[in-house]
Amino acid sequence: MNRHTLELLLVLAGVAHLCITSAGVVMTFVLDWRKNLATLSALTRHIIWVHGLFVLLTIVAFGLVSIAFAGSLTSGEPLARAACGFIAIFWGIRLLIAFFLFDATPFLKTLPLKLGYHGLTIVFVYFTLVYGLAAALPPRL
Repeated sequence: MNRHTLELLLVLAGVAHLCITSAGVVMTFVLDWRKNLATLSALTRHIIWVHGLFVLLTIVAFGLVSIAFAGSLTSGEPLARAACGFIAIFWGIRLLIAFFLFDATPFLKTLPLKLGYHGLTIVFVYFTLVYGLAAALPPRL
């Protein structure tokens, strides 16, 4: 695969990162965070909300960096490879968690929720593969 194709795949991944942020918002409603977290102490509840916000900001940052610096991310330079490797590991771990820890089945009551959940899984696989490929690139000569 040439670097220009990979650069396009990274830009598409960046756009996808920005698009999936809506899933985090939907999740808070589907899981009824307001009601279900209300029984927790204020500190615990706030920590969960802040962690959710930090994950959201991280995903937005992945998207913006991928769109703005796709060419740099395909350079094969050590920092670019490390950043892409980190993003690939981030999404790879998220996939493992989805497959072996999360059981979303009770919440996937409608066709749009089922399609959204499985669509996200496909997007996470895409992220893992594209960023993993970018991380494995040797430096340009």
